[in-house]
Amino acid sequence: MTNQYELFLTCPKGLDGLLLDEAQALGLEQARAQVSAIRGQGTLETTYRLCLWSRLANRVLLVLSRFAVTNADTLYDGVAAIDWSEHLEPNGTLAVEFSGKGSGIDNTHFGALKVKDAIVDGLRRVSGQRPSIDKVRPDVRIHVHLDRGEATVSLDLSGHSLHQRGYRLQQGAAPLKENLAAAILIRAGWPQLAAQGGALADPMCGVGTFLVEAGLMAADIAPNLKREHWGFSNWLGHIPAVWNRLIDEAEDRAVAGLARPPLWIRGYEADPRLIQPARNNIERAGLGDWIKVYQGEVANFEPRPDKNQTGLVICNPPYGERLGDEASLLYLYQNLGERLRMSCLNWRAGVFTGAPELGKRMGIRSHKQYAFWNGALPCKLLMFEIEPRQFVTGERSATSSQSRDEAQVASEPAKLSEGGQMFANRLQKNLKQLSKWARKEEIECYRVYDADMPEYAVAVDLYRDWVHVQEYAPPKTIDPEKAQSRLLDALAAIPQALNIDPSRVVVKRRERQTGKKQYERQAAQGHFMEVIEGSVKLLVNLTDYLDTGLFLDHRPLRLRIQQEAAGKRFLNLFCYTATATVHAAVGGARSTTSVDMSRTYLDWGRRNLALNGFSDKHRLEQANVMEWLDENRGEYDLIFIDPPTFSNSKRMEGVFDVQRDHVSLIDMAMARLARGGLLYFSNNFRKFELDASLAARYQVEEITHETLDPDFARNSKIHRAWRISAKPKA
Repeated sequence: MTNQYELFLTCPKGLDGLLLDEAQALGLEQARAQVSAIRGQGTLETTYRLCLWSRLANRVLLVLSRFAVTNADTLYDGVAAIDWSEHLEPNGTLAVEFSGKGSGIDNTHFGALKVKDAIVDGLRRVSGQRPSIDKVRPDVRIHVHLDRGEATVSLDLSGHSLHQRGYRLQQGAAPLKENLAAAILIRAGWPQLAAQGGALADPMCGVGTFLVEAGLMAADIAPNLKREHWGFSNWLGHIPAVWNRLIDEAEDRAVAGLARPPLWIRGYEADPRLIQPARNNIERAGLGDWIKVYQGEVANFEPRPDKNQTGLVICNPPYGERLGDEASLLYLYQNLGERLRMSCLNWRAGVFTGAPELGKRMGIRSHKQYAFWNGALPCKLLMFEIEPRQFVTGERSATSSQSRDEAQVASEPAKLSEGGQMFANRLQKNLKQLSKWARKEEIECYRVYDADMPEYAVAVDLYRDWVHVQEYAPPKTIDPEKAQSRLLDALAAIPQALNIDPSRVVVKRRERQTGKKQYERQAAQGHFMEVIEGSVKLLVNLTDYLDTGLFLDHRPLRLRIQQEAAGKRFLNLFCYTATATVHAAVGGARSTTSVDMSRTYLDWGRRNLALNGFSDKHRLEQANVMEWLDENRGEYDLIFIDPPTFSNSKRMEGVFDVQRDHVSLIDMAMARLARGGLLYFSNNFRKFELDASLAARYQVEEITHETLDPDFARNSKIHRAWRISAKPKA
């Protein structure tokens, strides 16, 4: 075999430029970058050095042969032409990985099988023995890549991927791969800062990947020094003397590096469950004296290195995948920006994110941005210089940065966009108009904004000292990025305009709901809050379901029912959490019956009744309303029906459609109405039309305008309501 080898190094998408620089520094010659890979020439010593010291590569492949492939037979012949006795014992083990297609080979499993057959047959012809397959820990691992009619056959000398350093046996929910974390640190300039004695802090460190990779760089420790098994360990071309010399050299460098005064490297993590796993990972990496991890929220992040040196803040905040993540993530980024401005003056910061729009909300201008990929997700590393001239906070004059205390500037909230400020102004105006009315009526929950400005299509409801935001799904004609930007503008404005802690803002997306979805649970926090509506106490849950347990627009109807319920038998159909039932009970109803298909909401209704001191004479029936009406023979003086637009469930055959089925529903309910009784019917289907035949049989009066409180006066189409009774006898 020659002394010079063709080498092929693979890496995560987007790291090839950095890997090219690293590989050249480690001795790779004639190096050139390809997509997610580097190709070049090197000696066996260079190959070993790349395996041991590359912080960025996934695999180091030694190319054995390249040849043209026209069909499966030429693939077999090309592989068979290689003298495999130079690489593998006849009774050894191998694994074959095949990628690419063409030349009649369109199945990678078939390609791998032809390669394996060629190797096994060649060794068996020479020795009479054949190797066996071991996909987990083979003596040699063969890579074959077929591209445009050419096959490249290589030995994988790394074994399992080089990003697996061996220290991270415990990890969080969405950890960065070690080589991606190293690449981010290199782009952020950490090696230069470390050489100057700088500090490093990660305010959201998870299980400590950034911290360990930074420590390995600072202490001059080869990232794969502790790896015990390599792809070349049982390769016949392996020269242990060369390898052992490189290991001795790396160990000497590690000892010398760790003997230096440790740099200040600290991690902070809010989740207490990740603290010990992070510390365990750090100990396994041999960096326990260099790196410390503490439990702490981002809002309290304040690095205090010795001698007040500055350095790098590096972090990978969550990106957000679940419904309603926008609010928590926006405020997390805002908190991060505030802490950087307050506590990290003159530091450098790198924020790695899959949601760069959120990075713009930190109140600091990013002076550099680098594109990366985290798996299949496009990401960016946003770089910041933490200096007052880069702060984007409240309005400042041209000379304000010179005339005002820097700490005061840093502590200001991030400046709202022009649209965000308009939104904030509208919120404040609405709040001023509504708050006096709400206090007078003893109402703690009311709507302060409902898409008043069409470009900010959200509904904002106050629940005492919490805010519930519903984002209306934008039409397909609106650019999703623009819609997302406007939502973030609105979310940034809400805490400032309403003087609400950001942690008390809950966001949901409102879309057309089918019957099943209206009952689906969104989360499982189980946080119920007691609120006041007039003289009634009710439980709401802002996080776990699409709706909160209280339809605010029906407040006037509930209060009307309370005023009219004294001494009456009350029936509540599609009762939801039985809030109207509670009002009827408080109003002195002789009895109440509430019907709904959902056990969850009926249990909620039972709790609402108990909260107000009621239990025994109030029936809660789990049933299909239409079937229940058909079977029930009771008589009621006051009936309230607020059906969903559509409804289906496991307990219901078919689908309830309010437009199609409301006549039958009202007819069956009217058959249960006592003489002189009243039925209130309401629904929020925008296109709903009450069937004209009902007016021929009953006395029907639309009372929609009477059932809109001031907080819904801006949205007169939020629902429609009717009062229905028997026609007086002639």
